Formats: sequence, structure tokens, C-alpha cells
Amino acid sequence: MTAGTPVRAVEPDQPSLPPMGAVGFARWLWRQLTSMRTALILLFLLALVSIPGSVLPQRGTNPLRVDQWIEENPATSPLLDALGFFDVYASPWFAAVYLLLFISLIGCVLPRIGVHVRTLRSQPPPAPRNLGRLPAYEEFVVERPASAVLDEAAAALRSGRWRTRVAEGEWVAAEKGYWRETGNLVFHLALVLILVGVAVGGLLGWRGNVVVREGTGFSNTLTQYDAWGAGRLMSPDGLAPFSFTLEDFRVEFERTEAQRGSPSLFEADVIYRSEPGADPVPVTIQVNQPLIANGAKVFLVGHGYAPHLIVRDSRGEVVFDDTVVFLPQDGNFTSTGVIKVPDAEPSLGFNGLFLPTAALTEELGPHSVFPAPDYPAVFLSAFTGDLGMDDGSPQSVYTLDTTGLEQVGLESLLPGDRWDLPGGAGSVEFVGIERWSSFQIAHDPGKELALLSSVVAMVGLMLSLFVRRRRMWVRVSTSPSGGTLVEIASLGRTEGVDLDSDVERLATRLGASGDSRRRTPQ
Repeated sequence: MTAGTPVRAVEPDQPSLPPMGAVGFARWLWRQLTSMRTALILLFLLALVSIPGSVLPQRGTNPLRVDQWIEENPATSPLLDALGFFDVYASPWFAAVYLLLFISLIGCVLPRIGVHVRTLRSQPPPAPRNLGRLPAYEEFVVERPASAVLDEAAAALRSGRWRTRVAEGEWVAAEKGYWRETGNLVFHLALVLILVGVAVGGLLGWRGNVVVREGTGFSNTLTQYDAWGAGRLMSPDGLAPFSFTLEDFRVEFERTEAQRGSPSLFEADVIYRSEPGADPVPVTIQVNQPLIANGAKVFLVGHGYAPHLIVRDSRGEVVFDDTVVFLPQDGNFTSTGVIKVPDAEPSLGFNGLFLPTAALTEELGPHSVFPAPDYPAVFLSAFTGDLGMDDGSPQSVYTLDTTGLEQVGLESLLPGDRWDLPGGAGSVEFVGIERWSSFQIAHDPGKELALLSSVVAMVGLMLSLFVRRRRMWVRVSTSPSGGTLVEIASLGRTEGVDLDSDVERLATRLGASGDSRRRTPQ
């Protein structure tokens, strides 16, 4: 080495970490999945992926509405349908988030249960060496033996439901507020049970909607439903064989200005049979008072009008004589409906508008001004041509595809009126009106577990919010001036704990006076 040559320091080799390996990576992955942070992220993600199920129509509850939405939105519907947005709760990505949250909560809660059980079985920790350093502290001198002071302190703490530990002649340790962590664990366990209840309902439950006219009945079979959806493990063969007949539907509307048009009475009288051949049982179904039918609940969810129409074809033969369900479009029950008569000669189709209390203005056209049938009228638009019902393709009974059809006329009818169609195509007679009721029939085997778990979760949450975990110690020693020196200190395990009041209360109980009491500055 020559003079002036800089000396380069030799850095020691940095130690390299050993490779993690498959087992180590699995343990790291499990720790990440079962962390509380991951559980909160998955809970937020579950709420986020549930939004499409609330915004978009779902095949499990309303398949006709899904088909209509797809038809009205041809640009975006193929992509959304391919991603499962019309069957969110059965999609693989929703199931993945659901299962990951389930596993995360279990992996997060179970180890904490073991730790908490050991804590419940353990005694409070011994008194620290320097109690004066704790947030709440007092010391005072009493003229009683140290053993008597400790016994009195232990008795006072036990009466306040503190868990105590006594070191004879030295100190008393106490702790309370274990219910806080218990409530926290109960809350998270209840969340797991809520997920279980929802999963059971989603896999084994079913739900359907049906419209029943007065005087007609319903049997709990798949073909009777207007819309039906079930869990992946539920088969239609397992439906309970109950039935009911709608005898009478009653509804009354308020006529005062303040609540004009609001229903004051809304109930349906049905004859219920639990199985074929069973004795009929009269039941009145009201809002929030469903019929309990073999584990399922029959809810009354809607109602409307069904005009009775008689259609004759060009030969004068009656080709249609029935009531037709018209669907309400507003609060005054302006309703739309469709009549299809493919067997007429020629084939006839009608788009209809039913008005319970008819009115006609230039601004609004034909509309209803009150939901009760004070002045009922029906407006019909007649079409002839091929209705497309011979090729076997399914059609909605509530819509008429007028493509390729010829409109032959438009007419309004009052009860008893008859309209002779132009060109001798036939006639339509408006006989009168009947009512129909809409029922939702549902069986959710997991709802009781989910409801009970929700109540338990609320109890656990309140315990974790309002119970305060804290510790307290009492130490006795001989005072230099004679008597017994008593030190009391407290430490909070959570924020927002009033430690001073606990210390002052115990100090007063042990005989501290204003002259002898001394508190360490905070």
C-alpha cells in the first residue's frame, strides 16, 4: 500500500434470512387472513359486493324484471350478466368473499377465546414496586394494624365485584371489567352465527310470489308461482303441499284531505288446507300478520283490480270470458294489463288501461284520481295478427309485443258497455271488476338463528362499549411517624375510565381523612 492510498473499510457480510418455505408461507398467509384488519376489510368488501344485489333485479326474486332490464339495456346487460350481477348472492365472487370472511372471523376469534379463558382463570397481577407512578394514586396513614387494613380492603373490593388476590401483610391486588373482552368475543361469535344463519337460509330457503284473484286458489307447487327462487340445496320436490283459496279481499281508502287515498283496511280472507284432504281452516291475512303454512309464511304484499271481459271473434263465438289481472302503476291504481286471444278468428290482442276512478284531461290523458272504484273505466287498444304464441316461446302475460300486429281501434268502456271491433273482427264486453291479491310465500330456515345472533351481537357490543377494564392495588407498610401507611393506586386497561373515583371511594372506606390523605400529582 502506497502513501496517500485511501483505506476502504471492509463491511461485514449482512446475514441473509433463510428461505420461508411452503410451511412458513402458509403460516404467514394464515396470520394475515385471521388478523382483525383483514376481517374488517372483508366485512367492508362484503357490504360493497352486496350493492349490485340491491340495485339490480335478481333472478332469484324477480326473473321477469331481470329479462325486462336486459331487454331495455342491451349495451351493458351482457357484461353484467356474464359477471353474475343478476344473481349476486349465488355468484362465485360473492361466495368467495363470504367464505373468506367466515374463515377470518373464526381464525380471529377462536385463539382469543383461549387467551380470555386463561385470563378468567388467572389471578390479578401482584402490586408494582412503585405505586406512585400509576395514573391514580393516594396514600394516607391510619392507626390500625396492617392485617386489619388489608382484610378490610379485600372485603370492600369483593363487595364491589372486584376479583382480588391477597399477599398477607403486604398488598391486595384487584381487577374487574372482564365482561368487556367477553362481550367483544360474544359479538364476534354472534357475527359468525349470523353468517351461518344467512348461509343456511340461502342454501335451504326458498321464496316465491303469486297473484291470486278472488274466488280462485293457490297450491304450493312450482308451476303455480309467478316468480320463484330457491337456494342451491333446495329442490322444488320438497315443497310442503299446502293450499289456500282467496275468498274475499277487503280494502278501504281514506277520503280525508290529509291522508286521501291511503289504505285504512287491507286484509284477505282465505280458506287454508295444510295438505290435500285436510280440513279447511278460515284465516284472515293482514299486513305483518302472515299465514303460517307448514313452516312457510304467506305475506299479503299487494293488491289490484281484475276487469272481467268477454271477447267474441268475427264468428260471434265467445273465445275469452274471464277476469284479467291489471298491474297498478301509481298510488291511484292507474293499472295496465294485456289480453291475448290466439284462438280467435282472427287472433286478437289488447293493451288495456284500467282506471278505478276515471278522469280525462289534455295534460295527463286518461288517468285515475282515486284508488277506490268510484267510476271505473277501461281503455282498450285492439290488435290483430300473429301473437307469436304458436312457436312455444315463453311470453309474459303482462306485456304484448305489437311487432307485426295491426292496430284496429281504440275505445273506452264502462261496466256493461260493449265494443264492436272495426271490420267485423269481433267484440269486447266490459262486464265488471274483481280484485286480486299479491302474496309472497317464503321459507327461511336460518332466520331464527340470524335473529337470535343479532340480539346476542347487540348485547356483546354493549358490554364491550360500556364495561371498563381496570386494576387496583392496596399496599400497607409501617409509617415512619407510627401507624400504618396505606397506598392505593389504580390503572385502566381501557380509555375513559374514572380511576380517581375508585381510589377515593376505597380510601374513604379505609378511613382516610383530609389531614392524612396525600395524592401524587398527575
